[in-house]
Amino acid sequence: VRLVESGGGLVQAGGSLRLSCKPSGIITSVFNGNDWGWYRQAPGKQRDLVARFTTTRSTIYADSVQGRFTISKDYAKKIVYLQMNSLRPEDTAVYYCNTLEESFDWGQGTQVTVSS
Repeated sequence: VRLVESGGGLVQAGGSLRLSCKPSGIITSVFNGNDWGWYRQAPGKQRDLVARFTTTRSTIYADSVQGRFTISKDYAKKIVYLQMNSLRPEDTAVYYCNTLEESFDWGQGTQVTVSS
Protein backbone atom coordinates (compact mmCIF):
# COMPACT_ATOMS: atom_id res chain seq x y z
CA VAL A 1 0.00 0.00 0.00
CA ARG A 2 1.29 3.40 -0.93
CA LEU A 3 -0.20 6.45 0.76
CA VAL A 4 -0.70 9.34 -1.63
CA GLU A 5 -1.68 12.71 -0.22
CA SER A 6 -2.68 15.70 -2.33
CA GLY A 7 -4.50 18.99 -2.21
CA GLY A 8 -2.08 21.16 -0.30
CA GLY A 9 -0.94 24.58 -1.36
CA LEU A 10 -0.43 28.18 -0.38
CA VAL A 11 -3.44 29.97 1.05
CA GLN A 12 -4.06 33.16 2.96
CA ALA A 13 -5.19 33.09 6.55
CA GLY A 14 -8.91 32.46 6.70
CA GLY A 15 -8.88 30.41 3.54
CA SER A 16 -9.75 26.78 2.91
CA LEU A 17 -8.20 23.70 1.43
CA ARG A 18 -9.35 20.12 0.99
CA LEU A 19 -6.76 17.41 1.28
CA SER A 20 -7.14 13.92 -0.15
CA CYS A 21 -5.48 10.68 0.83
CA LYS A 22 -5.69 7.69 -1.46
CA PRO A 23 -4.06 4.51 -0.21
CA SER A 24 -2.98 2.98 -3.49
CA GLY A 25 -3.41 -0.80 -3.65
CA ILE A 26 -5.40 -1.15 -0.47
CA ILE A 27 -8.12 -3.75 -0.25
CA THR A 28 -11.58 -2.79 0.88
CA SER A 29 -11.57 -4.74 4.13
CA VAL A 30 -8.35 -3.08 5.26
CA PHE A 31 -9.52 0.38 4.26
CA ASN A 32 -12.85 -0.08 6.02
CA GLY A 33 -11.49 -1.92 9.02
CA ASN A 34 -9.13 0.71 10.33
CA ASP A 35 -9.38 4.07 12.01
CA TRP A 36 -7.73 6.63 9.75
CA GLY A 37 -6.03 9.82 10.70
CA TRP A 38 -4.61 12.98 9.29
CA TYR A 39 -1.33 14.03 10.82
CA ARG A 40 0.82 17.07 10.38
CA GLN A 41 4.42 17.94 10.93
CA ALA A 42 5.67 21.50 11.13
CA PRO A 43 9.38 22.25 10.65
CA GLY A 44 11.39 21.18 13.67
CA LYS A 45 8.41 19.56 15.35
CA GLN A 46 7.11 16.05 15.75
CA ARG A 47 4.32 14.65 13.65
CA ASP A 48 0.99 15.02 15.43
CA LEU A 49 -2.45 13.56 14.85
CA VAL A 50 -4.98 16.27 14.10
CA ALA A 51 -8.07 14.34 12.97
CA ARG A 52 -9.31 10.78 13.25
CA PHE A 53 -12.11 8.88 11.53
CA THR A 54 -13.08 5.73 13.36
CA THR A 55 -14.51 2.47 12.11
CA THR A 56 -17.79 3.47 13.74
CA ARG A 57 -17.76 6.68 11.66
CA SER A 58 -17.01 8.90 14.61
CA THR A 59 -14.63 11.81 14.25
CA ILE A 60 -12.15 13.12 16.78
CA TYR A 61 -10.07 16.26 16.48
CA ALA A 62 -7.16 17.88 18.16
CA ASP A 63 -8.18 20.96 20.13
CA SER A 64 -6.18 23.16 17.78
CA VAL A 65 -8.35 22.26 14.78
CA GLN A 66 -11.70 21.50 16.41
CA GLY A 67 -14.49 23.34 14.64
CA ARG A 68 -12.33 24.22 11.64
CA PHE A 69 -11.28 20.88 10.16
CA THR A 70 -13.51 18.01 9.04
CA ILE A 71 -12.30 14.51 8.27
CA SER A 72 -14.39 12.28 6.06
CA LYS A 73 -14.11 9.02 4.22
CA ASP A 74 -15.35 7.97 0.79
CA TYR A 75 -15.78 4.22 1.07
CA ALA A 76 -16.49 3.69 -2.60
CA LYS A 77 -13.43 5.57 -3.81
CA LYS A 78 -11.28 4.57 -0.82
CA ILE A 79 -10.23 8.15 -0.14
CA VAL A 80 -9.87 9.97 3.15
CA TYR A 81 -10.45 13.72 3.03
CA LEU A 82 -9.56 16.60 5.30
CA GLN A 83 -11.56 19.77 4.77
CA MET A 84 -9.70 22.66 6.36
CA ASN A 85 -11.47 25.97 6.89
CA SER A 86 -10.48 29.18 8.63
CA LEU A 87 -6.85 28.32 8.15
CA ARG A 88 -4.26 29.99 10.35
CA PRO A 89 -0.52 30.49 9.90
CA GLU A 90 0.06 27.94 12.66
CA ASP A 91 -1.59 25.29 10.46
CA THR A 92 1.42 25.48 8.17
CA ALA A 93 2.89 21.98 7.99
CA VAL A 94 3.27 18.90 5.85
CA TYR A 95 0.10 16.84 6.17
CA TYR A 96 0.08 13.06 6.07
CA CYS A 97 -2.49 10.32 6.38
CA ASN A 98 -2.18 6.85 7.84
CA THR A 99 -4.12 4.46 10.00
CA LEU A 100 -4.15 5.13 13.72
CA GLU A 101 -1.73 2.26 14.10
CA GLU A 102 0.52 3.76 11.44
CA SER A 103 0.18 0.51 9.54
CA PHE A 104 1.78 1.72 6.35
CA ASP A 105 4.94 3.48 5.34
CA TRP A 106 4.45 7.22 5.38
CA GLY A 107 3.77 8.91 2.08
CA GLN A 108 5.38 12.11 0.90
CA GLY A 109 2.67 14.21 2.43
CA THR A 110 1.25 17.41 1.07
CA GLN A 111 2.55 20.84 2.03
CA VAL A 112 0.10 23.37 3.44
CA THR A 113 1.35 26.92 3.83
CA VAL A 114 -0.86 29.59 5.35
CA SER A 115 0.26 33.17 4.98
CA SER A 116 -0.79 35.91 7.39
